[in-house]
Amino acid sequence: MHDESAGVPQAETAAVTESDQEAVARLNEAYRKITDELAKVIVGQRKVIEELLIGMFAGGHCLLQGVPGLAKTLMVRTLADSLNLTFNRIQFTPDLMPADITGTDVIQDDRVTGTREFRFLPGPIFANVVLADEINRTPPKTQAALLEAMQEHQVTASGKRHKLPDAFFVLATQNPIEQEGTYPLPEAQLDRFMFEILVDYPSEDEEFELVRKTTSDHTAQIDKILSAEEVAHLQQVVRRMPVADHVIRYAMQLTRLTRRQNADIPDFVRDYVSWGAGPRASQYLILGAKARAMLKGRAFVNTEDVREVAAPVLRHRIITNFNAEADGVSPDTIVGRLTELVPADSSKATRGGRLPEVFRSADAGEARRA
Repeated sequence: MHDESAGVPQAETAAVTESDQEAVARLNEAYRKITDELAKVIVGQRKVIEELLIGMFAGGHCLLQGVPGLAKTLMVRTLADSLNLTFNRIQFTPDLMPADITGTDVIQDDRVTGTREFRFLPGPIFANVVLADEINRTPPKTQAALLEAMQEHQVTASGKRHKLPDAFFVLATQNPIEQEGTYPLPEAQLDRFMFEILVDYPSEDEEFELVRKTTSDHTAQIDKILSAEEVAHLQQVVRRMPVADHVIRYAMQLTRLTRRQNADIPDFVRDYVSWGAGPRASQYLILGAKARAMLKGRAFVNTEDVREVAAPVLRHRIITNFNAEADGVSPDTIVGRLTELVPADSSKATRGGRLPEVFRSADAGEARRA
């Protein structure tokens, strides 16, 4: 039987252990403290900060899209400081080489034996938080150097594997203007990023406060809220959080309705989408929803959590066509229309003894049609 107010079956909430409940409370408390610490330096951008934290505690990497001067670098650095994580910034340029990121072997003299041997010098990627600044300004060969690190949490140099820290996040930035001479990320590498986060201009009041703060001689001190070990532990708790089947099917439906290959897709998807999101989008929707639920202090996931992470998960996985460009239809527009179209009210899952289409399994649907 479903607990409609909670949006998750009672049997699944019982799967959360007492220690996990304490971890949920710990993360909720840490979330409030982290946002307070960042508010000492960053004005506004609460939505961006929340999405960054969701991505980090879900174990994903984030791509930040925004024009220069919106404090993207300062935001990431301050976030790393509040979590007591090591931080490195890599400024991507056209002449940057893969070894400049991952590290390289150098010959070192042993003063005791008089022999020479190769020693690996780690590159800037060996940190908990790596800011890849303007990642689209470096050639594909150097961009690809991030792929193994992002997916496998290791780098390979001279045939040897070198493990990265347990808590490891790549936060890359892109400038949406001045695209001449840049190297757009291929779809395969874009798909490695859990979120694409849009950093927008501040409001008038926020900009006033920003100017007032940043033109004085006051320097804010950032308190350490969590350690790298605590962050790694909370990531494991996020993965252990149970999810009701209807929430998973809701996430899958949002993803599957972006694919032109499916027969039962909305007309606006057929008109405006060239390629839709793959299964990794469904995985990230659930992981993001789990992390968001924990940030909000809940040990269960509902469809609202999925809706809130749908745009950052799907916007860089939906490839629109010329018709969309001509009509001014963006991936965000398509995601918004899909979230309006797909029923999200979990109480409908048992209303009248029948399941809406979104909550039915494929086998049940085939049996019904037969």
